[in-house]
Amino acid sequence: MKVALVCDWLDGIGGAEQVLKEFHNLYPEAPIFTSVYRPKKIDWFIDADVRTGRLNIFPTGLRKFIPFLRNAYFNRLDLSGYDLIISSSGAEAKGVKKRGDAVHICYLHAPTQYYWQKYDDYLRNPGFGFLDPLARLGLKLLVGRLRKIDFEFAQRPDFIVTASSYTKAEIKKYYGRESTVIFPPVNVAGFGSGKKSERWGFVATSRQVPWKRLDLAVKACANLSEPLTLVGGGSEHKRLQKLASGQPEIKFLPTMGAADIKKILGKSKGYIFPSLEPFGIAPIEALAAGTPVIAFGEGGAVDYIDDGKNGVLFKKQTVASLIGAIKKFNKSKFDRGEVAKSAKRFSDGNFRKEFANFVKMKL
Repeated sequence: MKVALVCDWLDGIGGAEQVLKEFHNLYPEAPIFTSVYRPKKIDWFIDADVRTGRLNIFPTGLRKFIPFLRNAYFNRLDLSGYDLIISSSGAEAKGVKKRGDAVHICYLHAPTQYYWQKYDDYLRNPGFGFLDPLARLGLKLLVGRLRKIDFEFAQRPDFIVTASSYTKAEIKKYYGRESTVIFPPVNVAGFGSGKKSERWGFVATSRQVPWKRLDLAVKACANLSEPLTLVGGGSEHKRLQKLASGQPEIKFLPTMGAADIKKILGKSKGYIFPSLEPFGIAPIEALAAGTPVIAFGEGGAVDYIDDGKNGVLFKKQTVASLIGAIKKFNKSKFDRGEVAKSAKRFSDGNFRKEFANFVKMKL
């Protein structure tokens, strides 16, 4: 059986790339087809047969400008020689074509967010800097056509697997497709559950971009004089620093390596996760370190936060709601050993086993 792996792009490390890595572990001989590959930014596939097309000549920063070109690339990709196609996609890679008797299984992380769930968010803040007005106009003019293509692409896989009950509902809502939930792989090994330290207090390691809603964490912790450490950077970094001005309990640290993140998570009082996410790898890592999580009670978090046992959920993306959750958190007692155990079912080993069984059932 000839197997092909497909993904949208490979120019950084995220949840989609972790899923693809496990696919590569399951099928190490399978070539990987993608639009852009930057081995200096992700060295996980040095031993793999990664194949790109002409889009690979475009600078990484232009990715947001070329959805039509990616549509064309994946639509024309010749995979007729393969019996099984496995895609990891949150954008265009799900749209590859196949031979009539072949099988395409797509791990669909979410419907393409800038066309559907987060369309309004992207209009408010497209993330193009001084080109934002042009980006807004372009998205408004083109979104109808892009949604139509995206919907058509979503009908092509024979089977869809997804990350959470939330994304399962979103796939049904926007694409009219059924899907099977297999939680994405998280490297939960090597996280030490240390004694909590007031030095770190609460921590957040999310990218500092608007839709992560880290502003809620800053404002809520400032209101309660709770220590908060934000690790990383992004387009919201300066705004968050301004919000935290005059609040010595709120600190910022630059992006860190995995080893340092593990140490901080293991000693933190709690992890704050205020964004609406299809799943969320970082909070699972916090749980693996024995650190309970305060999370927005929609999206993927409802699949892994057991309110009162390994964290606290808050109902609205407002400062007041988060303040209430922090107060509830402070009154709760968490067993850090039990918190760490709650992350084990999301291990990369479990993912490989469940996905391999799914493939076996569908072939």
